[in-house]
Amino acid sequence: MIVRFGFVAMSLFLENASPSRTMTYATLSKLDDREAGIRRLERIAEENLTNTLRILKHSKAHEIAMYRFSSKLIPLATHEGVAPWDPYEVLAPAFRDVGHYAQEKGIRVSFHPDHFCVFSTPRPEVLLKSEQDLIHHVRMLELMGLDETAKNNIHMGGAYGDKVAASERFITQFSRLSPIYKNRVTLENDDKTFNVRETLAAAEIVGVPMVLDIHHHAVNPGDVEEDELIEGLWPRIAHTWELERVRLGLSDSSQLPPKIHASSPKSVTDPRGHAEFVEAEPLLRFLRGAARETAYLDCMLEAKSKDAALLQLMKDLKELEQNGQGVRVLDGGTVEVTPL
Repeated sequence: MIVRFGFVAMSLFLENASPSRTMTYATLSKLDDREAGIRRLERIAEENLTNTLRILKHSKAHEIAMYRFSSKLIPLATHEGVAPWDPYEVLAPAFRDVGHYAQEKGIRVSFHPDHFCVFSTPRPEVLLKSEQDLIHHVRMLELMGLDETAKNNIHMGGAYGDKVAASERFITQFSRLSPIYKNRVTLENDDKTFNVRETLAAAEIVGVPMVLDIHHHAVNPGDVEEDELIEGLWPRIAHTWELERVRLGLSDSSQLPPKIHASSPKSVTDPRGHAEFVEAEPLLRFLRGAARETAYLDCMLEAKSKDAALLQLMKDLKELEQNGQGVRVLDGGTVEVTPL
Protein backbone atom coordinates (compact mmCIF):
# COMPACT_ATOMS: atom_id res chain seq x y z
CA MET A 1 0.00 0.00 0.00
CA ILE A 2 1.25 3.47 -0.93
CA VAL A 3 0.72 6.02 1.86
CA ARG A 4 1.13 9.78 1.49
CA PHE A 5 1.36 12.02 4.56
CA GLY A 6 0.20 15.59 4.98
CA PHE A 7 0.00 18.30 7.63
CA VAL A 8 -2.36 21.02 8.76
CA ALA A 9 -2.23 24.74 7.98
CA MET A 10 0.96 26.02 9.62
CA SER A 11 4.63 25.44 8.82
CA LEU A 12 7.15 25.54 11.63
CA PHE A 13 9.99 26.03 9.15
CA LEU A 14 8.81 29.08 7.22
CA GLU A 15 9.14 32.45 8.93
CA ASN A 16 6.32 35.01 8.85
CA ALA A 17 4.11 32.61 6.91
CA SER A 18 0.93 32.32 8.94
CA PRO A 19 -2.12 31.53 6.78
CA SER A 20 -4.42 32.43 9.67
CA ARG A 21 -3.78 36.08 10.50
CA THR A 22 -6.99 37.72 11.61
CA MET A 23 -8.72 40.77 12.99
CA THR A 24 -11.48 40.59 15.56
CA TYR A 25 -14.88 42.12 15.03
CA ALA A 26 -14.32 44.17 18.18
CA THR A 27 -11.26 45.76 16.57
CA LEU A 28 -13.14 46.38 13.33
CA SER A 29 -16.10 47.94 15.11
CA LYS A 30 -13.85 50.43 16.91
CA LEU A 31 -12.47 51.86 13.69
CA ASP A 32 -13.88 55.24 12.65
CA ASP A 33 -13.60 54.41 8.96
CA ARG A 34 -15.50 51.18 8.29
CA GLU A 35 -14.47 51.03 4.64
CA ALA A 36 -10.82 51.30 5.62
CA GLY A 37 -11.42 48.46 8.05
CA ILE A 38 -12.91 46.29 5.29
CA ARG A 39 -9.91 47.02 3.06
CA ARG A 40 -7.68 45.96 5.95
CA LEU A 41 -9.57 42.66 6.21
CA GLU A 42 -8.98 42.11 2.50
CA ARG A 43 -5.26 42.82 2.84
CA ILE A 44 -4.98 40.35 5.70
CA ALA A 45 -6.79 37.71 3.62
CA GLU A 46 -4.45 38.35 0.66
CA GLU A 47 -1.46 37.87 2.98
CA ASN A 48 -2.98 34.62 4.27
CA LEU A 49 -3.40 33.34 0.72
CA THR A 50 0.13 34.42 -0.23
CA ASN A 51 1.44 32.51 2.78
CA THR A 52 -0.67 29.51 1.85
CA LEU A 53 1.00 29.46 -1.56
CA ARG A 54 4.40 29.69 0.16
CA ILE A 55 3.50 26.69 2.32
CA LEU A 56 2.39 24.69 -0.73
CA LYS A 57 5.71 25.44 -2.42
CA HIS A 58 7.53 24.43 0.77
CA SER A 59 5.51 21.20 0.80
CA LYS A 60 6.40 20.43 -2.79
CA ALA A 61 10.09 21.03 -2.05
CA HIS A 62 9.88 18.38 0.69
CA GLU A 63 7.84 15.98 -1.51
CA ILE A 64 4.75 16.36 0.68
CA ALA A 65 1.62 15.83 -1.41
CA MET A 66 -1.15 16.55 1.14
CA TYR A 67 -2.10 19.79 2.85
CA ARG A 68 -5.08 21.10 4.81
CA PHE A 69 -5.93 24.75 4.35
CA SER A 70 -6.57 27.01 7.30
CA SER A 71 -10.26 27.82 7.68
CA LYS A 72 -9.25 31.35 8.70
CA LEU A 73 -8.04 32.50 5.30
CA ILE A 74 -10.61 35.32 5.24
CA PRO A 75 -11.07 37.01 8.64
CA LEU A 76 -14.71 37.51 9.69
CA ALA A 77 -15.90 36.06 6.37
CA THR A 78 -19.21 34.75 7.77
CA HIS A 79 -19.68 37.29 10.58
CA GLU A 80 -23.05 38.98 10.32
CA GLY A 81 -21.51 42.27 11.41
CA VAL A 82 -19.60 42.71 8.14
CA ALA A 83 -22.60 42.16 5.83
CA PRO A 84 -23.01 42.91 2.96
CA TRP A 85 -19.24 42.67 2.44
CA ASP A 86 -18.41 40.21 -0.33
CA PRO A 87 -14.69 39.41 -0.15
CA TYR A 88 -14.64 36.72 -2.80
CA GLU A 89 -14.39 38.80 -5.98
CA VAL A 90 -11.46 40.89 -4.80
CA LEU A 91 -9.62 37.79 -3.55
CA ALA A 92 -10.35 35.66 -6.62
CA PRO A 93 -6.88 36.09 -8.23
CA ALA A 94 -5.09 35.03 -5.03
CA PHE A 95 -7.38 32.01 -4.61
CA ARG A 96 -6.82 31.08 -8.24
CA ASP A 97 -3.05 31.12 -7.78
CA VAL A 98 -3.30 28.76 -4.79
CA GLY A 99 -5.60 26.34 -6.57
CA HIS A 100 -3.57 26.35 -9.76
CA TYR A 101 -0.38 25.49 -7.91
CA ALA A 102 -2.04 22.67 -5.96
CA GLN A 103 -3.43 21.18 -9.18
CA GLU A 104 -0.21 21.62 -11.15
CA LYS A 105 1.92 19.95 -8.48
CA GLY A 106 -0.57 17.21 -7.58
CA ILE A 107 -1.05 18.25 -3.96
CA ARG A 108 -4.24 16.93 -2.37
CA VAL A 109 -5.86 19.77 -0.43
CA SER A 110 -8.86 20.06 1.87
CA PHE A 111 -10.56 22.12 4.55
CA HIS A 112 -11.74 21.09 7.99
CA PRO A 113 -14.42 23.64 8.99
CA ASP A 114 -14.26 24.42 12.69
CA HIS A 115 -16.92 23.52 15.25
CA PHE A 116 -19.44 25.79 13.47
CA CYS A 117 -20.64 23.02 11.12
CA VAL A 118 -23.06 21.18 13.41
CA PHE A 119 -25.74 19.46 11.37
CA SER A 120 -27.08 17.46 14.32
CA THR A 121 -28.22 20.64 16.07
CA PRO A 122 -31.87 21.04 17.16
CA ARG A 123 -31.58 24.85 16.91
CA PRO A 124 -32.58 26.41 13.56
CA GLU A 125 -30.26 29.40 14.00
CA VAL A 126 -27.26 27.10 14.57
CA LEU A 127 -28.23 25.03 11.55
CA LEU A 128 -28.35 28.19 9.45
CA LYS A 129 -24.86 29.16 10.66
CA SER A 130 -23.64 25.66 9.85
CA GLU A 131 -24.95 25.92 6.31
CA GLN A 132 -23.39 29.36 5.86
CA ASP A 133 -20.02 28.14 7.06
CA LEU A 134 -20.07 25.15 4.72
CA ILE A 135 -21.12 27.36 1.81
CA HIS A 136 -18.20 29.67 2.61
CA HIS A 137 -15.71 26.79 2.50
CA VAL A 138 -17.14 25.46 -0.76
CA ARG A 139 -16.96 28.94 -2.25
CA MET A 140 -13.24 29.12 -1.46
CA LEU A 141 -12.61 25.76 -3.16
CA GLU A 142 -14.57 26.92 -6.19
CA LEU A 143 -12.52 30.13 -6.38
CA MET A 144 -9.40 27.95 -6.40
CA GLY A 145 -10.80 26.13 -9.43
CA LEU A 146 -10.70 22.80 -7.59
CA ASP A 147 -13.12 20.04 -8.50
CA GLU A 148 -15.12 17.86 -6.11
CA THR A 149 -12.12 15.75 -5.16
CA ALA A 150 -11.24 18.68 -2.84
CA LYS A 151 -13.37 18.17 0.26
CA ASN A 152 -14.50 19.76 3.52
CA ASN A 153 -14.22 17.37 6.42
CA ILE A 154 -16.81 17.71 9.21
CA HIS A 155 -18.07 15.89 12.29
CA MET A 156 -21.68 14.96 12.89
CA GLY A 157 -21.98 17.28 15.90
CA GLY A 158 -23.32 16.94 19.41
CA ALA A 159 -25.72 14.43 20.96
CA TYR A 160 -27.85 17.00 22.80
CA GLY A 161 -28.90 14.41 25.37
CA ASP A 162 -30.18 11.87 22.84
CA LYS A 163 -27.57 10.49 20.45
CA VAL A 164 -30.01 8.43 18.42
CA ALA A 165 -32.24 11.44 17.81
CA ALA A 166 -29.21 13.62 17.06
CA SER A 167 -27.95 11.11 14.50
CA GLU A 168 -31.34 11.01 12.79
CA ARG A 169 -31.44 14.81 12.83
CA PHE A 170 -27.99 14.98 11.25
CA ILE A 171 -29.08 12.65 8.45
CA THR A 172 -32.27 14.61 7.82
CA GLN A 173 -30.73 18.08 7.93
CA PHE A 174 -27.57 17.22 6.02
CA SER A 175 -29.60 15.43 3.33
CA ARG A 176 -31.53 18.64 2.65
CA LEU A 177 -28.40 20.39 1.44
CA SER A 178 -27.92 21.02 -2.26
CA PRO A 179 -25.66 18.45 -3.95
CA ILE A 180 -23.28 21.35 -4.64
CA TYR A 181 -22.43 21.30 -0.94
CA LYS A 182 -23.05 17.65 -0.02
CA ASN A 183 -20.63 16.53 -2.73
CA ARG A 184 -17.86 18.55 -1.08
CA VAL A 185 -18.09 16.84 2.32
CA THR A 186 -16.40 13.98 4.13
CA LEU A 187 -17.55 12.79 7.55
CA GLU A 188 -15.20 11.99 10.44
CA ASN A 189 -15.68 10.11 13.71
CA ASP A 190 -15.09 12.28 16.78
CA ASP A 191 -13.42 11.74 20.14
CA LYS A 192 -16.42 12.22 22.43
CA THR A 193 -19.76 11.50 20.77
CA PHE A 194 -20.13 9.69 17.45
CA ASN A 195 -17.75 6.75 17.19
CA VAL A 196 -16.56 4.96 14.06
CA ARG A 197 -19.53 2.61 13.76
CA GLU A 198 -22.07 5.42 14.19
CA THR A 199 -20.27 7.82 11.85
CA LEU A 200 -19.83 5.19 9.16
CA ALA A 201 -23.54 4.32 9.29
CA ALA A 202 -24.43 7.99 8.80
CA ALA A 203 -21.89 8.43 6.00
CA GLU A 204 -23.30 5.42 4.16
CA ILE A 205 -26.85 6.75 4.47
CA VAL A 206 -26.11 10.30 3.27
CA GLY A 207 -23.68 9.05 0.62
CA VAL A 208 -20.41 10.76 1.52
CA PRO A 209 -16.92 9.31 2.11
CA MET A 210 -15.79 8.73 5.68
CA VAL A 211 -12.48 9.89 7.14
CA LEU A 212 -11.28 7.58 9.89
CA ASP A 213 -9.48 9.33 12.73
CA ILE A 214 -7.54 6.60 14.49
CA HIS A 215 -6.71 8.77 17.52
CA HIS A 216 -10.37 9.62 18.00
CA HIS A 217 -11.17 5.94 17.73
CA ALA A 218 -8.64 5.13 20.43
CA VAL A 219 -10.35 7.43 22.93
CA ASN A 220 -13.92 6.85 21.71
CA PRO A 221 -14.04 3.27 20.40
CA GLY A 222 -17.60 2.43 21.34
CA ASP A 223 -17.92 -1.33 21.06
CA VAL A 224 -15.43 -1.64 18.19
CA GLU A 225 -12.36 -3.76 18.91
CA GLU A 226 -9.16 -3.39 16.90
CA ASP A 227 -9.76 -6.57 14.90
CA GLU A 228 -13.24 -5.44 13.89
CA LEU A 229 -11.97 -2.00 12.93
CA ILE A 230 -9.50 -3.51 10.45
CA GLU A 231 -11.40 -6.55 9.25
CA GLY A 232 -15.00 -5.36 9.44
CA LEU A 233 -15.29 -1.56 9.34
CA TRP A 234 -12.24 -0.52 7.35
CA PRO A 235 -13.41 -2.31 4.16
CA ARG A 236 -16.74 -0.47 4.48
CA ILE A 237 -14.95 2.86 5.04
CA ALA A 238 -12.77 2.25 1.99
CA HIS A 239 -15.92 1.40 0.01
CA THR A 240 -17.37 4.87 0.70
CA TRP A 241 -14.37 6.25 -1.18
CA GLU A 242 -14.80 3.74 -3.99
CA LEU A 243 -18.39 4.90 -4.42
CA GLU A 244 -17.19 8.49 -4.56
CA ARG A 245 -14.64 7.65 -7.24
CA VAL A 246 -17.39 5.99 -9.26
CA ARG A 247 -19.58 9.08 -8.86
CA LEU A 248 -16.74 11.29 -10.08
CA GLY A 249 -15.82 8.99 -12.95
CA LEU A 250 -12.38 8.13 -11.55
CA SER A 251 -11.19 4.67 -12.54
CA ASP A 252 -7.89 4.62 -10.63
CA SER A 253 -7.94 4.29 -6.84
CA SER A 254 -4.79 6.43 -6.63
CA GLN A 255 -6.78 9.44 -7.88
CA LEU A 256 -8.88 9.75 -4.70
CA PRO A 257 -7.54 7.39 -2.02
CA PRO A 258 -9.27 6.93 1.31
CA LYS A 259 -8.10 9.45 3.86
CA ILE A 260 -7.38 8.96 7.55
CA HIS A 261 -6.28 11.27 10.35
CA ALA A 262 -3.47 10.31 12.69
CA SER A 263 -2.09 11.83 15.87
CA SER A 264 -0.79 10.65 19.22
CA PRO A 265 -2.22 11.40 22.67
CA LYS A 266 -0.71 14.38 24.42
CA SER A 267 -0.34 12.55 27.74
CA VAL A 268 -1.86 9.91 29.99
CA THR A 269 -3.86 12.62 31.76
CA ASP A 270 -4.90 14.24 28.46
CA PRO A 271 -5.45 11.36 26.03
CA ARG A 272 -7.70 13.43 23.76
CA GLY A 273 -5.14 16.18 23.27
CA HIS A 274 -2.73 16.02 20.34
CA ALA A 275 0.96 15.49 21.01
CA GLU A 276 3.70 17.48 19.30
CA PHE A 277 4.79 14.47 17.27
CA VAL A 278 3.33 11.16 16.04
CA GLU A 279 4.42 7.77 17.36
CA ALA A 280 5.49 5.77 14.33
CA GLU A 281 4.96 2.20 15.52
CA PRO A 282 1.24 2.35 16.45
CA LEU A 283 0.50 4.19 13.22
CA LEU A 284 2.43 1.67 11.16
CA ARG A 285 0.58 -1.18 12.85
CA PHE A 286 -2.74 0.26 11.67
CA LEU A 287 -1.41 1.00 8.19
CA ARG A 288 -0.17 -2.55 7.74
CA GLY A 289 -3.60 -3.85 8.74
CA ALA A 290 -5.36 -1.50 6.30
CA ALA A 291 -2.92 -2.56 3.57
CA ARG A 292 -4.66 -5.94 3.37
CA GLU A 293 -7.63 -4.18 1.80
CA THR A 294 -6.28 -0.96 0.32
CA ALA A 295 -3.72 -0.08 -2.37
CA TYR A 296 -3.49 3.67 -1.76
CA LEU A 297 -4.09 5.72 1.37
CA ASP A 298 -3.61 9.35 2.39
CA CYS A 299 -2.86 10.16 6.03
CA MET A 300 -3.29 13.65 7.46
CA LEU A 301 -1.15 14.19 10.55
CA GLU A 302 -2.77 16.33 13.24
CA ALA A 303 0.32 16.78 15.38
CA LYS A 304 1.01 20.07 17.08
CA SER A 305 4.41 20.33 15.41
CA LYS A 306 2.81 20.38 11.94
CA ASP A 307 5.34 19.81 9.12
CA ALA A 308 8.14 19.25 11.63
CA ALA A 309 6.17 16.27 12.95
CA LEU A 310 5.78 14.91 9.43
CA LEU A 311 9.49 15.12 8.69
CA GLN A 312 10.30 13.49 12.04
CA LEU A 313 7.82 10.71 11.31
CA MET A 314 9.57 10.03 8.01
CA LYS A 315 12.88 9.67 9.87
CA ASP A 316 11.28 7.31 12.36
CA LEU A 317 9.74 5.24 9.58
CA LYS A 318 13.14 5.04 7.89
CA GLU A 319 14.52 3.49 11.07
CA LEU A 320 11.66 0.99 11.10
CA GLU A 321 12.42 0.21 7.46
CA GLN A 322 16.02 -0.56 8.37
CA ASN A 323 14.74 -2.88 11.11
CA GLY A 324 12.58 -4.81 8.63
CA GLN A 325 9.23 -3.60 9.99
CA GLY A 326 7.26 -3.75 6.73
CA VAL A 327 7.69 -0.18 5.53
CA ARG A 328 9.79 1.43 2.80
CA VAL A 329 10.29 5.19 2.52
CA LEU A 330 9.77 6.30 -1.09
CA ASP A 331 10.33 10.05 -0.80
CA GLY A 332 10.00 12.92 1.67
CA GLY A 333 6.30 12.34 2.32
CA THR A 334 5.43 8.88 0.98
CA VAL A 335 5.98 5.30 2.10
CA GLU A 336 5.12 1.82 0.90
CA VAL A 337 3.63 -0.46 3.53
CA THR A 338 3.59 -4.25 3.48
CA PRO A 339 0.35 -5.91 4.70
CA LEU A 340 0.46 -7.81 7.98
